[in-house]
Amino acid sequence: MKTINDYNFKDKKALVRVDFNVPQSADLKVTDNTRIEAVKPTIDKILADGGSVILMTHLGRPKGKVSEEFSLKNIVDEISSVLGHEVKFCPDCIGDDATNMTGSQKPGEILLLENLRFYNEEEAGDVDFAEKLSKYADAYVNDAFGTAHREHASTAVIAQFFPETKFFGLLMAKELEAVEKVLGKGEKPVTAILGGSKVSTKITIIENILPAVDNLIIGGGMAFTFIRALGGNIGDSLLEEDKMSLALEILGKAEAMNVKVYLPTDSIIADEFSNEAQRNEVDIYDIPDGWMGMDVGPRTRDLYHDVLMNSRTILWNGPIGVFEMPNFAAGTVALGDSIAKATSLGAFSLVGGGDSVAFVKQFGYDDKVSYVSTGGGAMLESLEGKELPGVKAINS
Repeated sequence: MKTINDYNFKDKKALVRVDFNVPQSADLKVTDNTRIEAVKPTIDKILADGGSVILMTHLGRPKGKVSEEFSLKNIVDEISSVLGHEVKFCPDCIGDDATNMTGSQKPGEILLLENLRFYNEEEAGDVDFAEKLSKYADAYVNDAFGTAHREHASTAVIAQFFPETKFFGLLMAKELEAVEKVLGKGEKPVTAILGGSKVSTKITIIENILPAVDNLIIGGGMAFTFIRALGGNIGDSLLEEDKMSLALEILGKAEAMNVKVYLPTDSIIADEFSNEAQRNEVDIYDIPDGWMGMDVGPRTRDLYHDVLMNSRTILWNGPIGVFEMPNFAAGTVALGDSIAKATSLGAFSLVGGGDSVAFVKQFGYDDKVSYVSTGGGAMLESLEGKELPGVKAINS
């Protein structure tokens, strides 16, 4: 893997694609700077070498139109604060301003270009647009794992203009190594936990990870399709009726590969989709009509805990209950506790996927697991076994 550690940036300009698509408040202040913090090691290395940094990113979905709401000038102060360096701002990403400001840049300086998506050419993967961006620098660094699955000008096209000086940033390298540690080099037993609402969104992941895992824990709304396919009564719980045969097929494949599948055994049910709903605890195969499963029950939590205590590598993608509602968060919290304990005992744990990442941050587990992925879609496509365009561009 060709990373920035393979290059000395002294007196060189590095064009660094980052993912600063950060959440903002109504007054456009950054509310979570995790993605900015994540690329600090890459920027520090380039500056320590004696190089300069040109940052490029997107923010939101301006759809090719200049927009005050999506201007990066609103986040430049936060970037400066997190990086510990003054960050200059260029009001365009191509054109005379960009050419002049990048041209006069000195070693040790950081310049942030305006939102790439103010131009439709970015998302279209336009070669001419990519070439204009490439003129600013001696080297190209992709440290934007969150957009590595997109065939955009700044992620998948621009690398061709840096045949000898294109590199992965340190964040990208960590992300790719984390996935490889699970799927390729995971110390056994390897356990994957897949939650979320639908089997259909996870089927490719399941098929790709089965050869690499020893245990597969299934939870969340998607579990009810499996339970129903096995003959259970699931009341008004979430069901993908057209995926029941697929669920049985997955169970058959897992058995053929000697992968143990763990489905919930009991459920916390509600008579409506509300935190204030009436609740009950039942066997998951016997949910009455008019009630729906909202969380796993205590027997399931204990079952999952025992599996995780005997695991050396853990992948978690998707919550196993409606954790956004406090009355139905206990199962996902218990799962977080179990993963944290297994990690403290030496297991490697990788958390990826938007809802799982949101949970570990909200409940304070992000420093109790081995690695939390910064890329939702990119992480999922990596787990599906796809070569990400942004990765292929550096490797080719």
